[in-house]
Amino acid sequence: MLWFLLCIGLLIGGYVIYGTFVEKVFGISKHNQTPAFKHHDGVDFIPISKGKAYLIQLLNIAGVGPIFGPILGALYGPAAMLWIVLGCIFAGAVHDYFSGMLSIRNQGQSIPNLAGKYLGKPAKHFTNFFAIILLLLVGVVFISAPAGLLSKLTGWHVSLFVILIFSYYLLATLVPIDKIIGKLYPFFGALLLFMSAGLTIALILSSDHQLLASYKVSDVFSNLNPNNMPLWPALFITIACGAVSGFHATQSPLMARCVENEANGRFVFFGAMIGEGIIALIWCAIALSFYDGVAGLNTAMAGNPANLVYDASHVLLGTIGGGLAILGVIILPITSGDTAFRSARLILAEMFRTPQKSLPKRLLFAIPLFIVGGILTQIDFAVLWRYFGVANQATAVIMLWTSSAYLLRHQKLHWVASLPALFMTTVVISFLLNSDTLGAGLPIMVSSISGIIVSIGVLALIIGKNKKGINIETPLNENRARL
Repeated sequence: MLWFLLCIGLLIGGYVIYGTFVEKVFGISKHNQTPAFKHHDGVDFIPISKGKAYLIQLLNIAGVGPIFGPILGALYGPAAMLWIVLGCIFAGAVHDYFSGMLSIRNQGQSIPNLAGKYLGKPAKHFTNFFAIILLLLVGVVFISAPAGLLSKLTGWHVSLFVILIFSYYLLATLVPIDKIIGKLYPFFGALLLFMSAGLTIALILSSDHQLLASYKVSDVFSNLNPNNMPLWPALFITIACGAVSGFHATQSPLMARCVENEANGRFVFFGAMIGEGIIALIWCAIALSFYDGVAGLNTAMAGNPANLVYDASHVLLGTIGGGLAILGVIILPITSGDTAFRSARLILAEMFRTPQKSLPKRLLFAIPLFIVGGILTQIDFAVLWRYFGVANQATAVIMLWTSSAYLLRHQKLHWVASLPALFMTTVVISFLLNSDTLGAGLPIMVSSISGIIVSIGVLALIIGKNKKGINIETPLNENRARL
């Protein structure tokens, strides 16, 4: 239990101490007019209060990732919790803060345009393609998971829930952001926090499932995976949301278009990531404790994290409380899936410089996205999750390097972004080169050394390109679409 409480304390301390430090490195200005006021359009650019923006951001970024990922990561043992803490504070929250604040400084621009401005046009074109693919994968993954849980709860066929969720996604993607997202998501955010707190208290008080009682201190630095899966680099791909996730870079601009003041950025962006880290810790701790060890977890889960969610929620909170907890888990992916499609629509609109104030122009991009998404739902969930994991972390790498280039250009302390960028680049390259299913199947030593060499090369390239530095903000070279 002490290890769990220590991890929670470190995350909160990370927000207060390191979050304040990162904010000072960035250099906010309370007097800058934010895009919410400068480009108010009644659809995507609408001022939203600090508290509501936080809850919406938390729901936007917290799909099934901070639940399913940590449950799968728990198979490696308490080391998973260590990665959640360190990854969340020094990589994920930094990533989310800069993706939001750079978007604010660039009039609500999405990640492809930010990458293009600070890394060059090739990076923009690559990120456009990559971001659309990631968002489609997210949207589809975040349909399959809640549809499966709803089917398990009701006994109705999963296809019915897929259709219903798709219909909701289309509606939420098209209407102004304050009509559904702005009104309902703060309530859903409160439900999510209540669910997380309830499960934590129930686990601490439980006599049958003692919190982390089966583990020793040395297990924190060990690989306990019962399937003999290597911890490096798979753990850092498996646990993305809750530690560091590129999907968040596609979501932060949604709230960057709604934040009322730059001073709110640390709470909305850095703080929401810390909140997601706490949720990830809770589910990781439940997974490690509920079946008395990783071997029991591996057997009971049978490859599907939803089994643990269903069992633990009902056992720890009873029928009613468990139902509410599962409802929270269902809401998480749905509230991220709809904003995934919304972000994809806005990125396409930026690519083709098409204003989104009128409904027909929103439909122009939304309908093709949903057609492709419907086709992707026919692919096996396990396959989709693997591709989502790699695409997710690769997008995080792009955003972290974009942040590093921005800091270098402005002669600020770039290491706050460069160090996590180096680490995550090494993770992604090593994983792709080592993976038999998604990559080249090279030995782990060769893959890791190659990842380190590529990471250092990218850093040298970015430092060389931005070594002169500038001291003022410069506008984008291309015309900005009024979205």
